[in-house]
Amino acid sequence: MRERVKGIGRLRRRAFPRIRKSVRPRRRFKMRKVKIPRVPRSAVPSSFTVMNMVCGYISIVMAGQGDFVVAGWFIVFAAIFDTIDGFVARLANASSDFGVELDSLSDLVSFGAAPSFLAYQFGLNTYGVITGLGISSLLMIGSGIRLARFNVQLVGFTKDSFSGLPTPSQAMTMAAFIIWASTEPIFFEKHLLSVLTGLTVVLSLLMVSKIRYDTLPKPKPDEFRKAPVKMSIYLLAFVAIIIFQAKAFFIAMVMYIVFGIVRSTYYFFSEEAEQLAAQTDENDTDDRQNGLMAKD
Repeated sequence: MRERVKGIGRLRRRAFPRIRKSVRPRRRFKMRKVKIPRVPRSAVPSSFTVMNMVCGYISIVMAGQGDFVVAGWFIVFAAIFDTIDGFVARLANASSDFGVELDSLSDLVSFGAAPSFLAYQFGLNTYGVITGLGISSLLMIGSGIRLARFNVQLVGFTKDSFSGLPTPSQAMTMAAFIIWASTEPIFFEKHLLSVLTGLTVVLSLLMVSKIRYDTLPKPKPDEFRKAPVKMSIYLLAFVAIIIFQAKAFFIAMVMYIVFGIVRSTYYFFSEEAEQLAAQTDENDTDDRQNGLMAKD
């Protein structure tokens, strides 16, 4: 019996290793890493640019329904988003050609088509369809030319000033005027249509002009040290807009526009005077030389 049991044990020892070798080891399940696509930097400022375009579209819809106050404020909201997208793009160093083109298209909607349609619906349609559309379309045409010129001259763009009235400033001026005229009694109500027409034409011409306008200053301590008077004026205007809203907003925009015109006029005549004085000095010098040569 013992020999028989030993024989069985030997058989088991011989058999089981073969069985163990034949069985494949279980593989552990490994989770594959899912690659999440990286969001490009330009997507963040572009999202604010899209919000700018959406606000312009909402303004057009509200103007079509006769809600001029809401339409005007959405133009202001579009200008705020337009400022934010540029600030975010510079902060994240995410400027791109795509962002520039998208920003121009959004500006044409929010600051070209929206104020043009708002002005038409608010009062220019009383001239008739053809005349009203012709006058109101000047804002959109001027905005398109202004934006195209800005894109072409983008390489030599200086951060301190713009050549021509910026399209957001034009749109906010028109929006502030219409909000003010819609919410408060104004002293020139009998001549409201004439004022609206003149404002439309003047804003359109200023956009395609070469008058220099300052960029929006950054609220930094260095800016207050460099130009304390200018920053104080901007701060007072901001406080007045919060307190008096549409009326102060329109007056502040008019002051901004008039200041650019007065400054450009002063620089123009100063340069003309300097050139005239220089030319006079050259003529005097030539006359003296000719006189000396004649004596000799």
